[in-house]
Amino acid sequence: MYVNDHKAKMRKAACMVITMSDTRNISTDKSGSLIVDFLEKHGHMVTSRDIVADEKNAIDKKITAGINDPNIDVILTNGGTGIANRDVTIETVKPLLDKEIPGFGEIFRSLSYLEDIGSAAILSRAIAGIANQTVIFAMPGSSGAVRLAMERLILPELSHVIHEINKDT
Repeated sequence: MYVNDHKAKMRKAACMVITMSDTRNISTDKSGSLIVDFLEKHGHMVTSRDIVADEKNAIDKKITAGINDPNIDVILTNGGTGIANRDVTIETVKPLLDKEIPGFGEIFRSLSYLEDIGSAAILSRAIAGIANQTVIFAMPGSSGAVRLAMERLILPELSHVIHEINKDT
């Protein structure tokens, strides 16, 4: 297994956590709680946590507010990344990105296939990218997917990603 041995400055991130759901609330949002727990355990700050309906306008409004807030470094979303008609997170997030980070979705699906859900990984449309110097990670809504993404991809590289997008500014 690859060990992240580069010594990027360990910058603690100010994070916005958003769950896309028509049925969850803060007390039933296991995946959102898991994201918050992982971030705080690794010293990052959660400055905002919300649940937004699976509706393009509501998602766009919340993510755009995060992108335009200079105090937010990272937006982590869960839910709405599948192929059902109500799954519109990717269609909403992708046009907002200045740069996509395709490796996130590619490696996430590979790990999901190998370690979690097998061939059902083809249904995942997880995506990551940069919008207005803000990192966005859009993960599926299941707790297993969130755990996989956070442990194996996001947390090991979060400080490095933030360092890279800010090093020329």
